[in-house]
Amino acid sequence: MSAPTAARIRVWGGFALAALVLLVLAPAVLSDFRLGQLGRYLCYALVAVGIGLAWGRGGMLTLGQGVFFGIGAYVMAMHLQIADARLVGDAVPSFMAIAGVRELPAYWVPFASPVVTVLAVLLLPALVAAVLGLGVFKRRVKGAYFAILSQALAAAFAILLVGQQTTGGSNGLNRFRTFFGYNLNDPVNTRMLFCIAAGVLIAAVALVRQLGRSRYGELLTAVRDQEERVRFLGYDPANVKVVAYVVAAFLAGLAGALFVPIVGIVSPNDVGVVPSLSFLVGVAIGGRTTLLGPVLGAVGVAWAQTALSEQLPSLWTYAQGLLFIVVIGFLPAGLAGLGIPVPRRRGSRGRGCRIPGDAPGDGAGDGAGAAVFAERRS
Repeated sequence: MSAPTAARIRVWGGFALAALVLLVLAPAVLSDFRLGQLGRYLCYALVAVGIGLAWGRGGMLTLGQGVFFGIGAYVMAMHLQIADARLVGDAVPSFMAIAGVRELPAYWVPFASPVVTVLAVLLLPALVAAVLGLGVFKRRVKGAYFAILSQALAAAFAILLVGQQTTGGSNGLNRFRTFFGYNLNDPVNTRMLFCIAAGVLIAAVALVRQLGRSRYGELLTAVRDQEERVRFLGYDPANVKVVAYVVAAFLAGLAGALFVPIVGIVSPNDVGVVPSLSFLVGVAIGGRTTLLGPVLGAVGVAWAQTALSEQLPSLWTYAQGLLFIVVIGFLPAGLAGLGIPVPRRRGSRGRGCRIPGDAPGDGAGDGAGAAVFAERRS
């Protein structure tokens, strides 16, 4: 058996094993409560997959993924609130009726349609990311400046939501009863939601793997290592970065839309600075340069947060901060750097996607990606 054939068998075997564990074993052995918790962790992992592409391969330290997660979540939550209100014959959701609002705000009306809602979940985060990315990357904003800007955007978005009573203010939107006509109180439907989240996560990992192995993935790595050399080769690094940023936003918005019916609530606390940093912590701990590292790191951190918060609620924040500092300071490659067998992204000729020791995205890399891409281009 040739090496490429054996590699393909290992890859497809890994995807089959993941599908077996998530779609068959987990629903069979976990209680409804624990399955719901795991579904929430998978939503976080879906965000982490996008961050792994943008940060791990592209060198863009995205501290504002909570914005795109929140867009997808609030779009879905508004649709579910409207559907629940119409189910009982009300013109507006109950929290609006209590506040004296008698008709839907204009920006709520389109989301009464399931088709518009699904399209908005799929397209709106990506569109916002495209506009922001073009505005930022065309001006060659990168490194710490991009990180601070994205974090400020997440903070502004959370503050905006707190001040909007038509989106529930600081309480957010909750108490959803149906999901596109399916009763959320039925355990069969909650398991269906978990399977949807698991299937979407597996598909997202496959998508990012394919992007990483493509010519675009090599170009993104080259931009990360030596942006100026890529520009001299005739490519616009801004366009390359925007694509990765849009894909990461798309996955975050999709994760937010799945998070709402699985968890049953979304509020500004789920989309601000702290959640955005939590997404990043999981990616860093798992290993941002690997394919499965962000997934395993996000699930592990979310599980640890739940477990430790139940026992030591006041200490989790400090433990999380200490863990992030230790990983960034001493394990820049995450747990993958300890030799844990987490599959690395591979180029089409088997080269690993390695990030230099210098800060990602600042153009201080060793130029390996750019050199490889230039060699193949010639």
